[in-house]
Amino acid sequence: MPSPVTQLAVDLPYTWHPEVWVLVAFLIGAYVYMVRVIGPKAVPEGEPVVSRGNIISFVLAMLMLEAAADWPVHDIGEDYLYSVHMIQHMALTYFLPPLALMATPTWLGRVLLGTGTTYKVVKWFTHPIVAAVVFNASIMIIHIPLLVNDSVVNGPLHYALHVMVVMTALLMWSVVCGPIPEFRIGPGGAMVYLFAQSIIPTVPAAWLVFAESAVYQAYDKSERLWGIDVITDQQFAGAVMKVAGGLYLWGIVIYIFATKFAVNRESDYDYRRPRVEPDDDAVDDQPLTTADIERAFAETAPPTEP
Repeated sequence: MPSPVTQLAVDLPYTWHPEVWVLVAFLIGAYVYMVRVIGPKAVPEGEPVVSRGNIISFVLAMLMLEAAADWPVHDIGEDYLYSVHMIQHMALTYFLPPLALMATPTWLGRVLLGTGTTYKVVKWFTHPIVAAVVFNASIMIIHIPLLVNDSVVNGPLHYALHVMVVMTALLMWSVVCGPIPEFRIGPGGAMVYLFAQSIIPTVPAAWLVFAESAVYQAYDKSERLWGIDVITDQQFAGAVMKVAGGLYLWGIVIYIFATKFAVNRESDYDYRRPRVEPDDDAVDDQPLTTADIERAFAETAPPTEP
């Protein structure tokens, strides 16, 4: 029996995806141009145009885009395994958008949005309730069987659905980690917001896990990659959507709580009394003795009779 790597090479020959390379190259070129040409004019003199975190986030975002949209993930997810298609969706909605937003400094976000109609429209769509509804509606749409079956054989529809889900994911994540401060909510609100995002996927995930037949006919093929049957494939897809996606969002919630709310709890409940250096106005905590009282009386003048 051939190993998974050998079987992949046999059943899935390498496929060129130049459109992905062009997109990645364009994004890299545009980012470098904005940072090198526009950035120095948009920030006050002496301030850095981008931070080290911006650069790292951008590199990771481009690697994530290339991995999710190119061979072999794209080809396996489109032609063979819906579970890999689900992993691709997670990369495009849960990993890529926050990385892209964290790669964008505030000045660049304001340059891209301006101050007119575009800014006002994006601000309305990044209201927490609106962003959550729009994003989760797009998630439900891309799981409609008719659209899934058609997108497998219709390239423009396939890419249009991906563009829709990425754009709505950018709106959703802008509420948490976007470059525009007034679009973001506080840590407490972000925790509730992200927890709520993990609830909606339960519906399509349960549908995939408990279905007794193939949900998407496009993936019900006699040729099975690695011998994975269609029911097991869609059950794993549902598990990825609910369990992996939920754990990822809950992990961010725990991180926010640990860094924003629980950072001082250890010192608050430490049994050791901290050493505090007394200042000039500090009260002397030495015990009062009899000699101190006698000295105070001796230094006090007796009252004069009227």
